[in-house]
Amino acid sequence: MNEPNFFESPGAGGSVGQPLDRVDGHDKVTGKARYSAEFPLPGLTYGVLRTSEIAKGKITSIDTTAATKEPGVIAVLTHLNLPKLAQTPNTPEGKKAIGAPMGFLPLTSDEIHYAGQPVALIVADTFERATHAASLVRVQYQAAQPIASFLDAKAEIFDPLKVQDGKTPGHTRRGDPQAALAASAVKLKATYNHAINHHNPMEPGATTAHWEAADRLTVYESTQGVTRTQTALSQMLGLPREQVRVVTKYIGGGFGCKGSCWPHTPLTVQAAKAVGRPVKLVLTRPQMFTSMGHREDQTQTLTLGATKEGKLTALIHEKTSTTSPWDNYAEPNSRIINLLYECPNFEAKYELARANVMTSTFTRAPGEAPGSFAIECLMDDLAYQLGIDPIQLRLLNYAEKDPSTGKPWSSKSLKQCYARGAELFGWSKRNPKNGLTRDGRHLVGLGMATASYPVHNSQGTARVRLYADGHAVVQSGATDLGTGTYTVMTQVAADSLGLPVDKIRFELGDTRLPTAPNSGGSVAAGTVSSSIYMAAQDVWQKLTKLAIQDKRSPLFRAKPEDVINEKGRLVLRKDKAKGEDFAVLMKRIELTDIEGTGNGKYGAGYESGMAASPADSGHKDDTAGHSMHSFGAHFCEVRVDPELGTVRVSRWVSVHAAGRILNAKTARSQIIGGSIFGIGNALMEATHRDDTFARYTNATLADYHIPVNADIPEMTVEFIEEHDPYINAMGVKGIGEISMVGVAAAVANAVFHATGKRVRDLPITPDKILSAGVAS
Repeated sequence: MNEPNFFESPGAGGSVGQPLDRVDGHDKVTGKARYSAEFPLPGLTYGVLRTSEIAKGKITSIDTTAATKEPGVIAVLTHLNLPKLAQTPNTPEGKKAIGAPMGFLPLTSDEIHYAGQPVALIVADTFERATHAASLVRVQYQAAQPIASFLDAKAEIFDPLKVQDGKTPGHTRRGDPQAALAASAVKLKATYNHAINHHNPMEPGATTAHWEAADRLTVYESTQGVTRTQTALSQMLGLPREQVRVVTKYIGGGFGCKGSCWPHTPLTVQAAKAVGRPVKLVLTRPQMFTSMGHREDQTQTLTLGATKEGKLTALIHEKTSTTSPWDNYAEPNSRIINLLYECPNFEAKYELARANVMTSTFTRAPGEAPGSFAIECLMDDLAYQLGIDPIQLRLLNYAEKDPSTGKPWSSKSLKQCYARGAELFGWSKRNPKNGLTRDGRHLVGLGMATASYPVHNSQGTARVRLYADGHAVVQSGATDLGTGTYTVMTQVAADSLGLPVDKIRFELGDTRLPTAPNSGGSVAAGTVSSSIYMAAQDVWQKLTKLAIQDKRSPLFRAKPEDVINEKGRLVLRKDKAKGEDFAVLMKRIELTDIEGTGNGKYGAGYESGMAASPADSGHKDDTAGHSMHSFGAHFCEVRVDPELGTVRVSRWVSVHAAGRILNAKTARSQIIGGSIFGIGNALMEATHRDDTFARYTNATLADYHIPVNADIPEMTVEFIEEHDPYINAMGVKGIGEISMVGVAAAVANAVFHATGKRVRDLPITPDKILSAGVAS
């Protein structure tokens, strides 16, 4: 059966799209909201990690004598005495089964593979005692010379295609890019370097593990996906999934680092098993740099061929990045380069080098963010070389269908984003010549860039329980990263059930609730909202069946397809005066509550269901397959001090097309947050790894520079109204990732317009401005 579409539902309307205040806001500002490190369990103990001081070598001895004698110390756990797991990710078979983010679990041997690797876990009755005891553990090493990155002369660059793990992008080719490039009237080639980035959310990684019985575990975990964490832990522990409960009611940010089950989580679980009491472990700020992944250091070389009129003829993308000793993770940068513009010939190649670092991971807009930096800067260079307005050049190469697949777009309103953004920003007033606009001592520049992010396939379930007294409890095992999931799902449930929002209680963040996907990859909003909507429809179908069988109902003997829900009432489609309120029906038949479940599909899975349905006459011919993406445009003004090399973003406009917007306020907030994240990526953020010791030299939040209020101007954000019937029952696209895509390029393009000098290394720090020779 084809899923109904929210766009056409008579029950829709009212709350969805409105700027509703966060329903969880009061609990957060008053401190009532309980995060994963704030559950006061009886007998709670505190875990602290002792980490390696070298990046490569072996442990030759560990002396725990002094630590174990300290008051309050309960256990000092090392690879010699930590309880064993049923399965670890240390083998290819284990990693595949567990779905762990890293093919190595510390404290399983005496081998040291990266600086900051846990070598001991101390458990005590207070955090202070555990911390002091950790400092007393004496570790002796046999050190070896580490490899710090792919730039190390000892690093071996390899082709990941020779190591088929199903996760590494590998090679992509269509057309004959080399021949097309050779025949191109215009050729451009540039190399872009991207620093290591760390996520640094406000809430560090935190785990509280409680064995309620010998074979029953509850974990309060700072995770973007309770189901993924449950799966990983159940596999490692050798327990059925239902005996491992994961709870995450609130998260203090994540940006991707909390999307997987990192080593500190199973280590805390093992420690709790060893001491027979609940254990809480919270990573320190320095440990956040060596415990939960990062955006890898990488270099991209992009070659472009075009006609003298500006039409693209060839794109060739090459990327090299650093990976860990065990894994082949690489951001899929070429994906956005392959589809953003119409180009008949394309090729991409990825290469990796193993180094003594932990495995990198998805960081906000993985692949699309660094990939867009390369393509959008080179397109800007092409526009200047040919004397074409940057927006006009993009329109000249506008892709009316997905160049990478040939499929039509499910929806694409990028032209409207360009037009509205240019209008709001005043783009037409821009001097086309760079390096000529001044305001006092400052050089002023304007730049723009395109944003795009794919709709990833996903599905999930939800449960709705409607009560005869007029309230409802709605449940899904989703998580709220702090972006508004509690609020927008309350709005969806309210409209789907025809109830006021204050009559809805939405529950999430628990593996005892219906399964939902991770809050990541911009899939949560579209999947969970559709699941809730489908569960509400299940409720209405059950109530309709009860009504048409009840002789006392005005709808007795009506056909089910003739009955619709309108603001909490069951009415005839063609005679809406004939019907009754759901509460009247339920009380009359002495039904206190009724429950419905729904399976929401997001992406191609939803579209396949539409196309396969013989009852679907409206879309059947159009759904042979669509390419599904959000699109947008960023516009940036910068002021550059040519004497100091400082860059300040002074104006910002973002316009996006992302399907149905569930809440105008939270959506705007997400775009602002992602844009700020991107500005930090462009101008400030860089983790520095020492080339000799392979250790991070600025592994604190104080030394890792991120934007503050003074760095960010007032931001203008708008959305293009967009109807997309192919992606899910709600027509919702995610916006958490696209908000960052293209931001660094927009800033870099503005800097180029201001100075006439192109900086291709992120972040664009004052030294790079000065070394570029910007004239004062």
